[in-house]
Amino acid sequence: MTQYVALLRAVNVGGTGKLPMTELKAMCEAAGFEGVRTYIASGNVVFRSRKAEAAVKKALEAALADYAGKPVGVMVRTADEMAAVAAANPFADQPGNRVVAIFLDAVPPRDALEAATGIKGERMHLGAREIYVHYGDGMADSKLKIPAAKTGTARNINTVTKLAALAAAL
Repeated sequence: MTQYVALLRAVNVGGTGKLPMTELKAMCEAAGFEGVRTYIASGNVVFRSRKAEAAVKKALEAALADYAGKPVGVMVRTADEMAAVAAANPFADQPGNRVVAIFLDAVPPRDALEAATGIKGERMHLGAREIYVHYGDGMADSKLKIPAAKTGTARNINTVTKLAALAAAL
């Protein structure tokens, strides 16, 4: 069985997409996933499954659409991929709460960073299926917009590292 991490987009953030983590856990178990654990209330879940990544994503997105009445984006990574995201952090010398990995469904376009607007001190780097951003002055006042990341979902490196460890321990 493969250990997976699923990251839900726009769940329990800023008053949008309310989803109790008990409901998310129940959806995952109903989809046949095993060892299901959620982590903090922002749409993070780890589990085991025999299904391939695309099938896991499809099953979870269908269950979430039924629950929410609208599409909910889901990014899926294996435990090994999540560990690789943490290990590839180009800003490892910075505090983990000021560095995010924006998870995407596909490889980011080569010009993704050139198309970014509102840059004020942020540093960016392309990853495998992620865009890393270091918010030097913090995220609260950032106006950064990365068009290629519009449908992605971000997690800070502290959360990425914790999810990788939780998934690996399944």
